Amino acid sequence: MKIFMTGGTGFVGTYLSKQLISQGHKITILILPVESNRLKTEGLTYLTGNSTVKGQWQESVPEHDVIINLAGASIFSRWTRKHKEIIRSSRITTTRNLVEALPNNSKHITFFSTSAVGFYGFHKDEELTESSPAGDDFLARLAYDWEQEALLAKNKGATVVLTRFGIVLGKNGGALGLMFPLFKYFLGGPLGSGQQWFSWVHIHDLAEAFIFLLNHKEISGAVNLCSPNPVRNKELGKSIGKILRRPSFMPAPGFIINLFLGEFGSVLLKGQRVVPRRLLDAGFKFHYPDIKEALRNSI
Repeated sequence: MKIFMTGGTGFVGTYLSKQLISQGHKITILILPVESNRLKTEGLTYLTGNSTVKGQWQESVPEHDVIINLAGASIFSRWTRKHKEIIRSSRITTTRNLVEALPNNSKHITFFSTSAVGFYGFHKDEELTESSPAGDDFLARLAYDWEQEALLAKNKGATVVLTRFGIVLGKNGGALGLMFPLFKYFLGGPLGSGQQWFSWVHIHDLAEAFIFLLNHKEISGAVNLCSPNPVRNKELGKSIGKILRRPSFMPAPGFIINLFLGEFGSVLLKGQRVVPRRLLDAGFKFHYPDIKEALRNSI
């Protein structure tokens, strides 16, 4: 199939595009003009444009069978009012422009719109599935609005799949790229109480889930892309420390995290316990369902 991808040069997009090309698919990645010197490879084409701005790039969208929307500014920073606006607009505007670019008769197109398990908000120990309601914090409201924009593609006949990502683990980037240095310098450990749940997914399983969904067109709507075995933050830190042979008992006090990160600190200190019920019911098999094996492969 011909696949149009935004956010394709990031940590997830780079890995996912390689896996899709290995399956014989052709990928077009939308890139900014400053990235236009990227080397082309077989099966991969770069198209210059800004997904948050309407332009000629939209004319290429109808030529594709699948749209994968991964674009969005990073949430891993202190949430000032300005940065929250950037986080929101980068997602909402890109999705709106992609939907606008779809032809009126898009029955042949599958639209994958990225979302996140943050959709559910914070529920302590409650197990959350795709049927659980949205939360009411900033990330939950953002995810809800983001998904609503994507669902408008149904009005043009497209099949819409809302992929709610857990925290993505893998080599050379992602969340572990931020965490490893702390452990290497003996500063790793639980965040706050360490009892909050951490819903995660290995990047290989995430890519395989996309391939699985491409081959199961009967699946649409929300799909949680996370391991069936979420872990508590304390267990995550202990597992990383054991693999790196570093202590993992140094806790980061919650008030310090909130002091430096503000509202974003709540995301790290509360979390949610999410399971991929629809993938499991459809027969998807995880290669890395266990956090220890996923970490060993990633370190």
